[in-house]
Amino acid sequence: MIIDTHGHLVPPDLLNTIRKEASRFASLRIAEDPAGLSLAFGNGKPSRPVMKGLSDVAGRVAWMAKQGIDKQVNGGWPDWFASELPADEGERWCTMFNEALLSAARSEPRFVPLATLPMQDGARAGTVLKAAMAAGFRGAMISTLPRGIGSVLDAADLDPFWKAADDTGAVIHIHPAFDAGESRVHDYGLANGVGRVSDAVVAVSRIAMSGHISRYKNAKVFVPIAAGGLPLVVGRLKRNHAITPGTSDPAEALSLMYTDTIEHDPRVLRFVIEMMGADRVMLGSDMPFPIGDHEPMTIVKNAGLKPEQVEAINGGTAQKLFRIN
Repeated sequence: MIIDTHGHLVPPDLLNTIRKEASRFASLRIAEDPAGLSLAFGNGKPSRPVMKGLSDVAGRVAWMAKQGIDKQVNGGWPDWFASELPADEGERWCTMFNEALLSAARSEPRFVPLATLPMQDGARAGTVLKAAMAAGFRGAMISTLPRGIGSVLDAADLDPFWKAADDTGAVIHIHPAFDAGESRVHDYGLANGVGRVSDAVVAVSRIAMSGHISRYKNAKVFVPIAAGGLPLVVGRLKRNHAITPGTSDPAEALSLMYTDTIEHDPRVLRFVIEMMGADRVMLGSDMPFPIGDHEPMTIVKNAGLKPEQVEAINGGTAQKLFRIN
């Protein structure tokens, strides 16, 4: 079974629900942009318009068939995680989003959904995660920035979320934010080129050094794009661990993590496999975004891997991790 472990979906039914239910969210602002629906949460700036590919189920299924992909693991869209909403509205928003994701997966069995969580409140995030897992989700997709620019995943009040992830054995996909507050990446397309990686490596290094990944090891932490670059800097972080009292071993954290194949260079993929093991790397596309890999099996084919490594990467590991039949 071939499984793409990194996709994004905004179910078309959700777009209609948002328009109908907007009055339930006092802190939500809607803009009907010609390019697609745009939302602003709380005091945040408007999101990018939702691109057609995020809701084009038929187009996604056709692409999967062309690529020979049997299943796709889909989270929502980080722009619409709504972390700027007040906690009670955020919980209602995520519940509404999750109902739409689960309905889409029931209608299209090729889709495996990941829940959206109200990460602005650790206790609420834990509650929503437990409910989602009981409903049939395999885990959740969250942002590197749980409360927007400058926020961190190792904040003490997020411990109830981490405990819920550990208790349920959820896969936690930590997705880079589009805007992490770094102004230098706003030219040359660098927000996509390197901004997401620089954001991810800081966020993930924090939960590695804080001990979260080791402490909550029953949660399966998945970080895309070569684990956010952590394999490249793990030696430096180990040195940092040696000279910084009270920190945890980043190499142990890396050994517990999972990542995808969205490296765009077979040499980099081979390096990631050497650092993490083929059983920790899974096929990924980042569909429908242009920066993703729209022919994801090609890089695996071109990396010169052993047959058993290819089998693990293309679906074997994902089938076990996400409990896919």
